Amino acid sequence: MELNGSEIVVECLKEQGVDTVFGYPGGAILNIYDALYKHQDEIKHILTSHEQGASHAADGYARATGKVGVCLATSGPGATNLVTGIATAYMDSVPVVVITCNVTNSLLGRDSFQEVDITGITMPITKHNFIVKDVNLLADTIRRSFDIAMKGRPGPVLIDITKDVTADTCEYTPKKPNPPVRAGKVDDEQVKSALKLIKKSEKPVIFVGGGAVISGADKELAKFADLLDAPVCDSLMGKGAFDGCNKRYTGMLGMHGTKTSNYAVSECDLLVVVGARFSDRVTGNAKKFAKDAKIIQIDIDPAEINKNILIDVCIDGDAKAILAELNKKLEQKDHSTWMEHILEYKEKYPLYVDTKTLNGPLILNVLDKLTKGNAIITTEVGQHQMWAAQHYHYRSPRTFLSSGGLGTMGYGLGACIGAKCGKPDKVVVNIAGDGCFRMNMNELATASRYNIPIIEIVFNNHVLGMVRQWQDLFYGKRFSQTTLNDKVDFIKVAQGLGVTAFKLEKAQDVEKVLKEALAVKGPVFIEAVIDSDDKVWPMVAPGAAISEVFDKTDLK
Repeated sequence: MELNGSEIVVECLKEQGVDTVFGYPGGAILNIYDALYKHQDEIKHILTSHEQGASHAADGYARATGKVGVCLATSGPGATNLVTGIATAYMDSVPVVVITCNVTNSLLGRDSFQEVDITGITMPITKHNFIVKDVNLLADTIRRSFDIAMKGRPGPVLIDITKDVTADTCEYTPKKPNPPVRAGKVDDEQVKSALKLIKKSEKPVIFVGGGAVISGADKELAKFADLLDAPVCDSLMGKGAFDGCNKRYTGMLGMHGTKTSNYAVSECDLLVVVGARFSDRVTGNAKKFAKDAKIIQIDIDPAEINKNILIDVCIDGDAKAILAELNKKLEQKDHSTWMEHILEYKEKYPLYVDTKTLNGPLILNVLDKLTKGNAIITTEVGQHQMWAAQHYHYRSPRTFLSSGGLGTMGYGLGACIGAKCGKPDKVVVNIAGDGCFRMNMNELATASRYNIPIIEIVFNNHVLGMVRQWQDLFYGKRFSQTTLNDKVDFIKVAQGLGVTAFKLEKAQDVEKVLKEALAVKGPVFIEAVIDSDDKVWPMVAPGAAISEVFDKTDLK
């Protein structure tokens, strides 16, 4: 059948099983929006308040569901407003297809109104990008983009379409999408080499990253940990891949990791790394990281092998398939002495929660109790992000959504909306600081417009908390431009944007307010007023080894 380019875009989205898109219209993309209008019963469009909100919503949808997220924007500033969201998805390996439209072919390269080279701008932050100047190439380009976004290590793909292509017609033939291909056959020799190191180990530790979440390797990972008889720690991106209530779980590793995890990795003789890339926030001083250990790295991206830390054995491929293969060949190990040592650390160095004053860890512990660890938690970036990683117990994958690689303030609220659209039956909560909330508070209007029942909790300490923490500890208490004391009333802002709002000022009111918020059948905003000098503990100083982790008691 003969269709115009805009109709082809919509038909290809339907082919790929897309049920929700996020975006903002404009002149160059009007034809596609006209086609979407005719198919609104098949594809739901969420109009965000800003294009960046659309990109973060598509990202949150993808992380929560495991499917490709889709966002749309027009040319020029519409397209450039997506850039931070694209970079966020790229750094955290999130499959997103971004569709923008540009000026017509005849106006390209002439500095035309709202013309920008968005493919040139996004080349370093996409897995691949395309500019489509011929309608005959459009359908195959869209199909290929979805393939690329999901294949191997996932990531964002951008398709820029000139406006005349959206109006031109050609023959369109429907096509079933290719099944996603994660990776090829597991290498037997690599597995044998890993098993040799495992056999010699007496003090193994498993370190889990985002790759284990992406591959859906949680069941295989749990079995592997039992067979290896080893403790398990994770990165920020690895949350939920291993049950946070399992006795083997020691917490997060790195700059704000637990003392137990940091000591365990510093003392182990074998570190098995599953889908993690050795970020500087994890390793601390790389020369001193796991210096007494042999290292096995499991990763789907060969570029990550020996990139940040030199390792002894790599197994490249899909984490789920590799762990399944290891589980078939691994004999039951007994490392009870080592496990007892680690459990002693857990008992000696628990994460501290002050129950007498209102603070972030207390709120997250109560939220964890009320939701039984089954909510999807999204976050912004800063102290509240670390508290959310430390004090909520993630029981399953795809329940902690946060900007780990890029560290994007303003990510969480858009991602929260996207996650709720993808998983409407889940409780979805965004944890924010007051600084981050200022960057994306307009997306409360999006939640209000569609009556999306999310909960936004802002820890209002009237400062840029994490930067202030560094200024306090390492910059002689010179609080340069981190104090946010002003006349902004967040409750009035939230109410003005059509959202039910609560103010939380006392520790004894936490459970009551959270229960009320969870009962509301629409978007909710909670402002929790906490102390400006609350800090994230434990901590590793910049440039120090993770074994030098310290907390408030050590400062005394």
